[in-house]
Amino acid sequence: MVFSSQLFLFAFLPLFLIGYYLTPTRAKSLFILIASYLFYAWWRVEFLALLIGITVMTYSSALAISSSSDELKRYRILTLGVTLNLAALAYFKYANFGIDSMNSLLHAWGYEKIGFTEVLLPIGLSFYIFHAISYLVDIYRKEALPARNLIDFAAFIALFPHLVAGPVLRYHLLAEQFRQRVHSLERFARGSALFMTGFCKKVLIADAVSPLADIAFSTNSPSMADAWLGATAYSIQLFFDFSGYTDMAIGLALMIGFVFPENFNAPYLANSITDFWKRWHMSLSNWLKEYLYFALGGNRKGRLRTYVNLFLTMLLGGLWHGANWTFVLWGAWHGAWLMAERYWHDRIGAPLLPVWLATCKTMLLVMLGWVMFRATDLHMAVEMYRGMAGVNGYSFSPNVALTLTPDHWIMLLVGIAIIYLLPRFKQQLAPVNNYLLIPLFLWALVTLTSQSYTPFLYFQF
Repeated sequence: MVFSSQLFLFAFLPLFLIGYYLTPTRAKSLFILIASYLFYAWWRVEFLALLIGITVMTYSSALAISSSSDELKRYRILTLGVTLNLAALAYFKYANFGIDSMNSLLHAWGYEKIGFTEVLLPIGLSFYIFHAISYLVDIYRKEALPARNLIDFAAFIALFPHLVAGPVLRYHLLAEQFRQRVHSLERFARGSALFMTGFCKKVLIADAVSPLADIAFSTNSPSMADAWLGATAYSIQLFFDFSGYTDMAIGLALMIGFVFPENFNAPYLANSITDFWKRWHMSLSNWLKEYLYFALGGNRKGRLRTYVNLFLTMLLGGLWHGANWTFVLWGAWHGAWLMAERYWHDRIGAPLLPVWLATCKTMLLVMLGWVMFRATDLHMAVEMYRGMAGVNGYSFSPNVALTLTPDHWIMLLVGIAIIYLLPRFKQQLAPVNNYLLIPLFLWALVTLTSQSYTPFLYFQF
């Protein structure tokens, strides 16, 4: 079940909200848990057992850590809990990748391939594993108290607004809200407006430009026009798809009293890759910094080690996004630029370019990275880069030109205008946005009923 579906909008969500507000306060966490399990099981019921198993194991491990005064024992329990979580992630997400890579080597060396049955990736696994790990580490560091009961913790892990694609949250941010939170008409209205905004982003813009990205990336030997159009369309699609989902998730949470942190802050206006990662998927960036970069030593062990830690953090962050060499290279690309920018800051300090030119440079680097992020394999990525360099000609290919209809052009330009103009004129346009939101939402609903199913891009991670 996804937020941008008729089943969710016209059945699950209204029934959930009615049931939630009719449920007594002491039983609201249990109601959230049951509804969230139903939401998750609608996809594949058998993977609900994995979610429950991870939840119970993590909750029990945290209690054991909290109740022990023996530091070595606490560390061993933490290690076991984190290892079990990572083992589940490794098996379901990386088994296919590992065996495929091994088979490629065996084939190249003339040996017979290993036979295996492909493992299906449970939706949302990467996100709820990260939630579980951060909870264990926070309890070990004594930065948070254990959940007051299993129901509250299970509801936190399974909370359907953030279950399948984030934001990546730390338990202590919501712990007090599970004990007591504000329910008001004003908060519900703000949540509804955020949800409608995210829905419009997804349906009206992301889904409208996705055919341009799809056709460009699937074109054999794309031209320069094909490749740059595809990279631009995918950059717009990914931002509006993922930020749209985040708006919907934050809005849904707000409708039932929870306050989630922001996840995007005009990332395409960043003036460096370092700045980009302070603005894009901020909850993941903070998680990687807190639980991976600092665990590797952060900047506490000298400059060279700092550069290595930055690179490794992004390399592993890329691998977290997907079991494919394209994601590894995408992480390495960003890691290399983070290293370069840190080196420049340490050696020179002063910015090299004026802000407007630095923003253009950063957007170019981000778009080049998105090519690897979108490509299904290295061959596709190389073909796109060849196309961007003009190796295959300059004008649009016939199949791309056929797809480039006025409605796709218009929504692509609208998306670009929103990204670069709205942050600068947000206050002046706020009254207009309030009047336009409901008509746009109704337009998006009509559009949804006439188009094919298009899942959120980050569901695959």
